[in-house]
Amino acid sequence: MAAASPQMILRVVEQDRARKLKLSSRPASVDALITIIKEQLDIELDFDLLYEDPDFDRKLTSLVDIEELPQKAVVHISLSQDSSSIASTVLLSDVSSPERLSRWPPGPFPVPTFAFDVELKLGDGNAEYEKNNKHLKLTRDLKHDILDKLASIVYGFKAYPSDKEIAMVAEALVAKHPCLKEAGSETGWNGWKYSIKFKMGNYRNKMRRAGCQEVTVNSGKRSSTNPENEPSHSKIKKPKRAEVNFLPNFAQGKDPSSLEQLRQTIVEEVKKTEKNLPLIRKMMETTFPLRRQTIVMSSPPVNKVMDLWPALKIESELYAEFQRITNQNLPNTFYAELDRHLPRLMTLFRQKASKTGKTADALAEIFKIHDEQEIHDIHTKRTAVLHCLPVYLRDDVPGFFRTCTDESDEPELESVAVGLLTVISDHATVQSPVHYHPVRISVIIESDAMVSLHRLGDAFLVIFALIYALHLSYPKALTNTFEFTQKILLGLEGGKLSPRLQTLKNDLMM
Repeated sequence: MAAASPQMILRVVEQDRARKLKLSSRPASVDALITIIKEQLDIELDFDLLYEDPDFDRKLTSLVDIEELPQKAVVHISLSQDSSSIASTVLLSDVSSPERLSRWPPGPFPVPTFAFDVELKLGDGNAEYEKNNKHLKLTRDLKHDILDKLASIVYGFKAYPSDKEIAMVAEALVAKHPCLKEAGSETGWNGWKYSIKFKMGNYRNKMRRAGCQEVTVNSGKRSSTNPENEPSHSKIKKPKRAEVNFLPNFAQGKDPSSLEQLRQTIVEEVKKTEKNLPLIRKMMETTFPLRRQTIVMSSPPVNKVMDLWPALKIESELYAEFQRITNQNLPNTFYAELDRHLPRLMTLFRQKASKTGKTADALAEIFKIHDEQEIHDIHTKRTAVLHCLPVYLRDDVPGFFRTCTDESDEPELESVAVGLLTVISDHATVQSPVHYHPVRISVIIESDAMVSLHRLGDAFLVIFALIYALHLSYPKALTNTFEFTQKILLGLEGGKLSPRLQTLKNDLMM
């Protein structure tokens, strides 16, 4: 009797996510595996499969023979292209995912499993600590091995973790291995915190020597051999808004020349009336490192960036770029969280509107127009809340929201760094603080209209995504509103909340 095929465990990587798939046995063919993936993961599009080949340093290889696939493997979905895309498909034969696939963990830091000998020593030490409350005597080599492993794992999340995040790592370490607690320390891990922080600096130097762009970009600072250079902590280029893939390296086998050819192909594809969006998505994925290096390291004017990368004016592609940078689906997360908080936000804003003062009067005017609408659906509620939010947070609303009746009546935009221009019909009132049926809403970046949409929520999302994609600062006029979106709605932590935002967060959680 033939032995049953062993279980297979697959990590299936799509464009927007990665999912785990367990199979009771090896499928009979590659086509059979594709059918299973389509059914179990609810995928309708046709696709081919690539797998990370262990024989070739995990480089992506087309899956032709099902027997080539390891029992435990990572497979990548590659959307099938028609014959007109053959030339471009050749350029995409080595599409790679961004370097980091996870953001900093929201809960306790996941302490890794150390080398076998280290785990043996820690296991014995934990048993002795539990029995006799005796701390493990650390040798220099043992501490080095622990710190080296921790630095590698931390770097997998962030090259420049904050002081608070390093403290999380130290706390999690002694929680998992209590024998490592420091005698006489108030926390039991404060010394570990400083050791990890110092080790991270050494680890960044190691990655810098290896050519990692994310840290190489900050080399050449002042030193004993270069006393005239900038101070070592001056103008450090690093993620500040929870960007996961801030400055990735080129994929193996790729260089600026080959990616520049692909960029030119993207420009030509975007010009077509019938755009091949799956092909554009693949090419944008492949050229992501080149785009980030141009934007982060050179900081060119926005209009030049958009000329070089016109696909960023496609709404779906802009959201894909945001996901490459943060590993988060922007529209899904934003609308899910906004809609969850809508009832409470409406209540808080109405309560404020019932009081006296400039803020209360402005909110009352917005609700007056809202209540006069014939239809009160999810879109009218979103529009009302997004107009109320900056007023409630005392941001400079007039500096961000602009209104005009037609193109000839367009206001002066030369001084507008970031803003939204609402174009209304001639019979509408320009002075109204909110418009529920605009002709369009244009996203303005550095005085130029980038994209035009019909709903305020979508326009706000596009401008938020552009700020990340173009590595821009939040507009000063609406800093509180954008930080509320980033830190509270999207959960992209980037430091402490201002007192005003902390108060609103507390009120939301009541």
